[in-house]
Amino acid sequence: MSVEYNEIEETMSVDDPSEITETVAVPRQGWGVLHLFAKAPRSGADKEGTIALCKRLESSGYQVITFAVLGHKADIGFMVIGPDLWKLREFQGELSSLGYDFSYSYFSITEVSEYASSLSEARKKPRLYPKLPPEGKMAICFYPMSKARGERNNWYALSYDERERLMFEHGTSGRKFSERVTQLVTGSTGLDDYEWGVTLFAERPDDLKEVVYTMRYDEASTLYGIFGPFYTGLIAPPAEVLDLI
Repeated sequence: MSVEYNEIEETMSVDDPSEITETVAVPRQGWGVLHLFAKAPRSGADKEGTIALCKRLESSGYQVITFAVLGHKADIGFMVIGPDLWKLREFQGELSSLGYDFSYSYFSITEVSEYASSLSEARKKPRLYPKLPPEGKMAICFYPMSKARGERNNWYALSYDERERLMFEHGTSGRKFSERVTQLVTGSTGLDDYEWGVTLFAERPDDLKEVVYTMRYDEASTLYGIFGPFYTGLIAPPAEVLDLI
């Protein structure tokens, strides 16, 4: 799944990306996105320290989305978004210093799909510089995915026109959920174990299940989709999430 279901209208209130001094830690286009999934420290989470850490990064214009993870794979999830990858890495290190034991992580960069390159700049901007989570959508699901490169089904051996056709079909299925689900697809080829990270935001948890199930029947997914682990949670302020662990 690599077509957004609906547009995110606003962007974060940070410096204009074109004015950021280019360094090896800042993407030329887009922002870094770091998903961190952690077990709570055995001695208990440092609630005040965690809240202060999140507020400190947010005061720099970055976004920190915290959520309570459902299931035993993790206790708490952090989705951190912003331009300077050093800032993201520092946040990770400080969480580790607070005693969090990471059980999974994923790094990617916001992007505009090659099949959406004809979009206006106004429509590209929310994909590259989004503001999250969308209002009213507090159920979250993250999973990584790649396209198949097998002997029988090889996405990269298809012509551009055929890939575009398949993705148009895929996007048409997704747009049926535009009022209930917002998707952010981020690129990770050469950066992590899969080629994309997919983050879904929904009004209710069963919306997440329904949209993924529906889109599995699209040819782009049925023949070419390779999926990693799924992490599902409920978004809330850090204090509320920490009260649960």
